[in-house]
Amino acid sequence: MMTLKRRDFLKKAGVGAAAAAGAATLAAPAVHGANKTIKWRMQTYAGPALAEHVIKPAIDAFNKAANGEMEIELYFADQLVPTGELFRAMQNGTIDAVQSDDDSIAAPVDVSVFGGYFPFACRYSLDVPVLFNQYGLNEIWEEAYGEIEGVKWLSAGAWDPCHFATVDPINSLEDLKGKRVFTFPTAGRFLTRFGVVPVTLPWEDIEVAMQTGELDGIAWSGITEDYTVGWADVTNYFLTNNISGAWCGSFFANEDRWNEVPEHLKTLFKLCMDSSHYYRQHWYWGGEAQLRTQGTKMKLTSIPDEEWKTVEDEAMKFWDEIAEQSDRSARVVKILKEYQATMAKAGKPYRYS
Repeated sequence: MMTLKRRDFLKKAGVGAAAAAGAATLAAPAVHGANKTIKWRMQTYAGPALAEHVIKPAIDAFNKAANGEMEIELYFADQLVPTGELFRAMQNGTIDAVQSDDDSIAAPVDVSVFGGYFPFACRYSLDVPVLFNQYGLNEIWEEAYGEIEGVKWLSAGAWDPCHFATVDPINSLEDLKGKRVFTFPTAGRFLTRFGVVPVTLPWEDIEVAMQTGELDGIAWSGITEDYTVGWADVTNYFLTNNISGAWCGSFFANEDRWNEVPEHLKTLFKLCMDSSHYYRQHWYWGGEAQLRTQGTKMKLTSIPDEEWKTVEDEAMKFWDEIAEQSDRSARVVKILKEYQATMAKAGKPYRYS
């Protein structure tokens, strides 16, 4: 994995005084106690434009409904803590809550590889909540995080599929070779099998890196995000093949902070997480189709199905390798295989091929 040096986020354009002030008091504890408003600092993986959809409405609703009893201050990608350090910052109480995937925040659990884009684990966004709520992943995640001190895993949900947005057209697997691509850790690990060079860098640097040629492409989202955050302005092509039909992300909290929250506010927060999960289901589903058919900034390309099948077949080998890493990983892979077999047997509209 190639890593670009991260510049001081407080000095970069686009991070305002509010973020600087938040960072300056980063070590201050959350406010708790009788007759005092409970105050949390929460950081999302998303930049400001994307956060307007994937998290801010839910947090705004929570703050309004909490009626002064609790207030969550929301920070965007890398504003207080680099994304890769979010887990440790939350664990030691530097921040109170996080919205991200397990993989990106370097969660020290064996199931972290299944967060983000685990290749071909999902065909559609509805697959994620079904796997967690009906196939036992909720219990496995609770078990895994229960072994880690200081962090409470709260809820998982689905985001968009993982497609390539690139400067040059991708019409075959050969075209992927040597491409420097911003992507997620486990997805990048898988894509190296096809010659892709995975790159990590702060959210706010991506657009500039595309313009300067430090990056050749992005495999971090679907087309909805490409347009929403401005990546469609610095890429020319969108590959319709994807390596996963949905991103799997979660909400987390510092365990002590969570335990100090009254039950009625815990219930309110859970409802707001569910509202966020629901909103993303329709926002992405509609956006992906609309921008493929009506978007004017990116030209669609495709790798032939028979060639792309080699990528899908390689993913199954990758699954088996991950299953060997721990008993719990093997249990997750077993569930994923059983789920895919059920969907295939069910046929249309669950699976078309």
